[in-house]
Amino acid sequence: MLYGPCGGVKPDGQCEMRPGPCAFDRPVPWADVPAQPAPVAAPLILTDFSCAPFDAGDVAATAATLASSCDAVLVGEHQNRPDFPPTLMSQLILDEGVTPWITLSCRDRNRIVLEQELRGLRFTGATTVFCVTGDGRGYDVRPDVTQTFDLDGPRLVSLAASLDMVAAVPETPTAPPTHARAARLVEKQRAGASLAVLNHVSSAPALSAFMDDARSAGLRMPVLAAVAVFTDVVSAAVLQGLPGLELDPAVVEGVVNAADPIEAGIEAAVTEARELLAINGIDGVNLSGLASASGTRRGAEIKAEVGARIRREHAS
Repeated sequence: MLYGPCGGVKPDGQCEMRPGPCAFDRPVPWADVPAQPAPVAAPLILTDFSCAPFDAGDVAATAATLASSCDAVLVGEHQNRPDFPPTLMSQLILDEGVTPWITLSCRDRNRIVLEQELRGLRFTGATTVFCVTGDGRGYDVRPDVTQTFDLDGPRLVSLAASLDMVAAVPETPTAPPTHARAARLVEKQRAGASLAVLNHVSSAPALSAFMDDARSAGLRMPVLAAVAVFTDVVSAAVLQGLPGLELDPAVVEGVVNAADPIEAGIEAAVTEARELLAINGIDGVNLSGLASASGTRRGAEIKAEVGARIRREHAS
């Protein structure tokens, strides 16, 4: 990694991959010529896409469940759960009439393969790619498999933009060094990013302050804020267990202890979306998380209901 720090820095400043502090105490400025990507419109609703690995039927069913409730789906890339290659996943989702944002990470692909994937995605009709460095594989996860990291997130952004793809990027406002996270997002913009999807924050005021800092630092691209969708202890724990992600403990307790946790979780997500969309500079929301411990199909149904309610509110 040349352009750190990544979004996985622990709250105490320690690296998530090795003993010791993060190697980057400040964002590394983009060293190449600043890119000037064409402005793009942000989706109002981007929904996390979770399905059973290597199951084309579940891909189709999940896409069909989400189709009418969102503008696009964010297809993750997991270091412990491989799935269909990006171009095939893109085509399967497009076949259902849904717009995919495929995540490309640098962990398992060298530069040549990343270029192949980008060109392949463009060929399928996908125009937006979510560019990440990628979670490093832990020592106990697939120890027989090596890791690549020819590129990191910002350099992948630059490559995607050079191939006329719309490059979307993540940022984690709550990860150390928090005072520099807004500036890091601006550096990704200089590398060629056209859209940003933020990780979770614990409150709307905290996100508002981050956006004020980012706009002051020169951020111009559209930004989507993460909305936590959970309805039980397991789906909440998945979100809470990720470095840099924060959920309001009172909201979590209120949902999991409610008489109807599913309805409570849906309403909590809609309420959070309403608050985040009211923030200056927030253009849309990412419905994030598994939503349910009862399987991918149930999770998709819950996220679809959240998206439908947000869309109705926004239209009224």
